[in-house]
Amino acid sequence: MIAKVIIDVSLDRDFDYLVPPELENVIRVGMAVVFRFGNSRRTGYVLALAESSSYPAEKLKALDSICTDRAHIPENLITLGKWMAEYYCCSQEQAIRTLLPAAVRSGKVRAKSRRIYYICDQEKARAFIEKNETVASAVQRAAVLKALQAGPLALEELRLTPDFSRSSLSTLMRNELVAVKEEIVRREPWGEGEVLPSAPLEPTEDQKKALLMVDEIIRPDSEKRVILLHGVTNSGKTEVYLQAIAKVIARGRSAIVLVPEISLTPQTVRRFRARFGDQLSVLHSRLSDGERFDEWNRINAGEVGIVVGARSALFAPLQNLGLIIVDEEHESTYKQSEAPRYMARDVAVMRGQLEKAGVILGSATPSAESMYNARNGKFILCTMSSQVANRPAPRMEVVDMRLLPAPEPGKSNIFSPALLEAVRQRVDCGEQCILFLNRRGYARVMHCDQCGFDACCPACSRSNHPIHYTYSRSRCTLSCHLCGTVIPAYEKCPDCGSPEIRYSGTGTEKLEAMARGVFSFARIARMDSDNMKSNEDYEDVLERFRRGEIDILIGTQMIAKGLHFPNVTLVGIINADQGLSMPDFRAPERTFQLITQVAGRAGRGDYPGEVILQTWQPDNDAIISAVNFDFEGFSEYDLEFRELLGFPPFSRLIAVHFRGEDEASVRRYGEEIVKELQPYVLEGTSISAPLPAPIERIKGKYRYVCTIKGTRLKVLRQALRILALHRTPPKGVEMYVDVDAQSIM
Repeated sequence: MIAKVIIDVSLDRDFDYLVPPELENVIRVGMAVVFRFGNSRRTGYVLALAESSSYPAEKLKALDSICTDRAHIPENLITLGKWMAEYYCCSQEQAIRTLLPAAVRSGKVRAKSRRIYYICDQEKARAFIEKNETVASAVQRAAVLKALQAGPLALEELRLTPDFSRSSLSTLMRNELVAVKEEIVRREPWGEGEVLPSAPLEPTEDQKKALLMVDEIIRPDSEKRVILLHGVTNSGKTEVYLQAIAKVIARGRSAIVLVPEISLTPQTVRRFRARFGDQLSVLHSRLSDGERFDEWNRINAGEVGIVVGARSALFAPLQNLGLIIVDEEHESTYKQSEAPRYMARDVAVMRGQLEKAGVILGSATPSAESMYNARNGKFILCTMSSQVANRPAPRMEVVDMRLLPAPEPGKSNIFSPALLEAVRQRVDCGEQCILFLNRRGYARVMHCDQCGFDACCPACSRSNHPIHYTYSRSRCTLSCHLCGTVIPAYEKCPDCGSPEIRYSGTGTEKLEAMARGVFSFARIARMDSDNMKSNEDYEDVLERFRRGEIDILIGTQMIAKGLHFPNVTLVGIINADQGLSMPDFRAPERTFQLITQVAGRAGRGDYPGEVILQTWQPDNDAIISAVNFDFEGFSEYDLEFRELLGFPPFSRLIAVHFRGEDEASVRRYGEEIVKELQPYVLEGTSISAPLPAPIERIKGKYRYVCTIKGTRLKVLRQALRILALHRTPPKGVEMYVDVDAQSIM
């Protein structure tokens, strides 16, 4: 028997090893094994087992052993990893590393344990207590035994016992009345404490229809396994997810629920724990290494049947997987930014296909790709067009910012009169408001009026223009959101020394400061990635908002989706059109989605909702469609535009990126790669010359990109993968491939 083994070095190949006779009956695909590699001993994973090798048997080394202190990867995930390596043009090692959290893969994290003391013989203990509890020399030992009669205790618990001493405990152990054992302690990932159980709700007609479709896709012999659940905001998609999972669990199978943002995880986990209790596990990047290690091993051991988390939870080692749910399936955060640059939505569909599991892609604003697949019959389309309890959609009011009078010097018109009055009325009535601005920081430009100096990042630029630093007033810093550089904020112009410097542009920090000024009567909180540093930060703000301790919540897109607060009756959208200026064919779609999603936070309770949308482009098609909640109209317009230009979903898009500090070398290498790919360009496929990326420099490195579009890309993708992985670029030049690119910025 031959084991094809991969090691944790990016060589993009496996190595053949003989399986010793004593391991032949126990070795399996996905197991961690120990073997000699060159002059060292290595640990790797078995990718496949074969009866023969292309190498002579006498030249093959034998495996040393199966690694008992490393996690094994389920065979079904190994198959998925191989597909990811081929499709996303990454090495096998990169794909396999993605399947295992680093805390599990490294072997450095161990289960947490504590020493537990217990009585060896209850009869002897009772006799000792009766004889000695009043004897001065033995009263401490008797006290320890009395405490342990209720059950085993850790040392910190024993120390709470009156008259306890370590010497008395040692004496009892020496006399074999008390013994000690190691107990595994699970690190608690929840953070929000006890959750009251919830019961399934009576489904609406739309929900019944969706659940009948779920019955179809989770059947083992089902021909179609993917549902696109297009439900308007507040139509009850989460209740469909909960009842669909209950169906799967009742059949002895398991389920994965993906959410696009870590900030959504606490509230989602709370709702799922209320329904399923300890059957639930959570996986996301905010967990500590120890928590992730414990959760992964609970899942792998079959102790739980439901996993909730962000993108990486897709690779949870569940056995007998029955259902994968991708909530807010349109979100670009499902795309991994480092190799393997996978799209979790698409990998979820592939895992469902490999494991004969159903897949639900849920969204109020489905992606163009998913809607195209549904209309072509690849996915089953299920539409939920009514809100729960037939609540009306929020009333939308558009404020054309061009018509407002110019603000007085030193003042701002960031709040239109309509928004000011609406917020005051809602807070006076004891209702809650959300103010949405998809830009963090206080101001985005620092400018000197005397000499014209602008504070810009010297290492980054866009379209031959330097990137302005973003100003944070609370931290008194200037930072670049592209490369992460942070410097102290200037008190005067560094060029001319003038104190006449000003900060312009508005981010959420400035919005918060201004809101505290004009709504001094309100309790205000802000949620963005600048001030939400830990899981506890998210949970604390959302819990306070849920309890009604916050009147106005200000934030970026992390508050735009998935949150259910029935007392929110007003949403104010600031600079609703700012995303439309991006040089990206997806910009209209993302703008429409974001407006629709954040608008859907209003009116989810007993009171009608209102949305005030402030824009400088009220006549834009994406804005008009969002204001009218017209997904069908926008989708038709957007797909027609994409078909005309040959963009996805009418073609596949691959972006090939080149970067380095020497611009000429980067461009030259890009031209060489494009030339080598030309023989593999089939009819219906186009490949562009390498051109400067829209953001052409980050961290001092020039960035060029060539785009490949077409419907017949398999052969070209295979050639591209070989070039990317096995051809060495010039010194100082890097190349990477982004298959199904969501952005070429």
